[in-house]
Amino acid sequence: MTLILALDFGGTKLAAALVSIGSRKWLRYERRLSPANADASTDLEIMRSLIYSLLQDTKPAAIGVSFGGPVDASTGTVRLSHHVAGWENIPLKRLLEEEFGIPVGVDNDANVAALGEHRFGAGQGYDSLFYITVSTGVGGGWILNGKPWRGAGGMAGEIGHIVVDPAGPVCLCGKRGCVERLASGPYMAQNAREILENEPQRRGGLRDGEILRGLVGDNLTLLTGQLVSEAAAVGDDLAKEVLHNAAWALGVGIGNVANLMNPQRFVLGGGVTKAGEDFWRVVRQVARETALPEVDFEIVPAVLGDDAPLWGGVAIASMTIPNL
Repeated sequence: MTLILALDFGGTKLAAALVSIGSRKWLRYERRLSPANADASTDLEIMRSLIYSLLQDTKPAAIGVSFGGPVDASTGTVRLSHHVAGWENIPLKRLLEEEFGIPVGVDNDANVAALGEHRFGAGQGYDSLFYITVSTGVGGGWILNGKPWRGAGGMAGEIGHIVVDPAGPVCLCGKRGCVERLASGPYMAQNAREILENEPQRRGGLRDGEILRGLVGDNLTLLTGQLVSEAAAVGDDLAKEVLHNAAWALGVGIGNVANLMNPQRFVLGGGVTKAGEDFWRVVRQVARETALPEVDFEIVPAVLGDDAPLWGGVAIASMTIPNL
């Protein structure tokens, strides 16, 4: 039995899974939240404990790693993490190969999840797809002609930093009106919070922010993108407005990418895409209006959920095993 170990270094969570090649069911699976004050050393130690807990007396044939930040996939070096300190230029592939003595493949989470959905999920049977993850940030990963496409410097797919509103709010990257600034979970929460703080009696309607306030007991620091989605689903008008703006931004980004690269499918994953039918309707409608009428594409939900980076890890690991 040939085993593969898949690792996921997310922005807030760490996960590891062991699978037998050819199987679609984890043999063993472990997941841990990254502590609030974590750094690279903390995360590496937690991941090592997860790995040894999973492996017990077995030895996998290869390791595939998904990392939540820019990675040089050719060397397996992490460039940095936007969410966890201390990851600058960490040779993650080399560290794991030295410790476990087996081949390791490392890439950023969007590329790895794209590969996971292509091999095992919503992208099966498609030669070209663009995977978009909408969660803490907004990232993308390409599959072109059946293979990952990373661009000249490994930075292809950054749909989160396509500008859709040049007069919009400032993004973490310094530009205004990026897709990520309008559509990611934390920014959606921030947008709702700012409206509630600056316009406390906004139109005064019970349905205009009151449901949102109720969900957090009036403690606006507890707002999340998920709660905005939940409030929108039960009719909070303010939450619906924030969610609509997020869906609009994502739709414009997708329509522009469709014009530029013409993939067969857009596969959307991440927390915000659980936002309900209104969100999906707006994304599809705006993308369709933004793209040329002759450009044909589908927008579908990812099917692997939170496990997309792990299944992509399985795919990337299997690529390192000769004659597989």
